[in-house]
Amino acid sequence: MNYEKPMVIAEIGCNHKGEFDIAIELLNLAKDCGADVAKFQKRNNKELLTEEQYNAPHPNPANSYGTTYGAHREFLEFSVEQHAELKKHCDSIGLEYSTSVWDTTSAKEMITFKPDLLKVPSACNNNFEMLKVLRDDFEGDVHLSFGMTTQDEEAKIVAFFEETEQAKNRLVIYSCTSGYPVPFKDVCLLEITRLKEKYGDRVKHVGFSGHHLGIAIDNAALTLGATWIERHFTKDRTWKGTDHAASLEPAGFKKLCRDLNATFEALNYKQREILEIEQVQRDKLKYQKA
Repeated sequence: MNYEKPMVIAEIGCNHKGEFDIAIELLNLAKDCGADVAKFQKRNNKELLTEEQYNAPHPNPANSYGTTYGAHREFLEFSVEQHAELKKHCDSIGLEYSTSVWDTTSAKEMITFKPDLLKVPSACNNNFEMLKVLRDDFEGDVHLSFGMTTQDEEAKIVAFFEETEQAKNRLVIYSCTSGYPVPFKDVCLLEITRLKEKYGDRVKHVGFSGHHLGIAIDNAALTLGATWIERHFTKDRTWKGTDHAASLEPAGFKKLCRDLNATFEALNYKQREILEIEQVQRDKLKYQKA
């Protein structure tokens, strides 16, 4: 297998708690940790949610920032202008900006920034109206997670992006289990192998979006061929919100980036039977009595 240097996404999402200053701080921390991309989320909540969903109480009131689920989502939502400022700050510190888009309006808004990539979350990968905007009107790469998605649905999505010449080689698909957090037995890392075998020559890359705890298995995802590694990122896992529990704090995220780069460097064959570093030891230690 030919390995490529892993690209690491710090999924900030809504872990900024609706506070712009915290979002900027998280961008700086992500850069210091070694992330290549920092990603947020963009929703038009009135378009995304039904009236019943919008007005219902949050399913976990302890994590709610509003009296209804819609009010909670609006509290955490940044404006288009704020996203523009976030991208500007990313550009200033050498960090790539991106966001997940959850609806057609958000997709249309975010492509105006001309980011290199936009993400489709697992929850919305069956919104073909939105996918058409990203396929036909966006010039960057479309990253798309396959959590809670059947294999028939996967095939339909990949075929949809193959319908136009402009969209070929712009789709990056992610192995993902949608849960927060996901126990290791449900991460199912070998799905990376399945996706590479089935779609490896039809998509640009296969990635891994992990919602598990710790960093013990991400190197295995890289070894199986995942080029992009995405993990949720926060400053404090005890903060209020549903995603913090499945997120990495700066110390853990920094170790993740370090270990992925070390693993990538080690994924090669010996260029000669006896390496230079071994020759000294061979001369000194190799058994020589005949």
